Amino acid sequence: MEMKDLPRHYKDLRNKFPGYFAALEALGREARVSGPLDEKTVELLQLAAAAAVRSEGALHSHARRALAAGASTEELYQALLALTSTIGFPAVAASASWLEDVIKGK
Repeated sequence: MEMKDLPRHYKDLRNKFPGYFAALEALGREARVSGPLDEKTVELLQLAAAAAVRSEGALHSHARRALAAGASTEELYQALLALTSTIGFPAVAASASWLEDVIKGK
């Protein structure tokens, strides 16, 4: 995602604390390459985690990243539906509505 597409509050924090964000981004990069999982799988896992903690912004971000890594919309929906017995239908339904934002390009 390009910097111009990031939420304003994220850009403001990044500008105020550049060292913190450099460390955060380095940690994220290292975590993604520290094992055998491919990029698409890691993004689907992070999408599921975002749904579990009900983080709309993170779900949007990881949905876009999963799509860019080659995930299909069907895979994104399955990643959410598979969570039903763990996080409950209301959280899955909310997450699916956030996923629709990304798929519809909002």
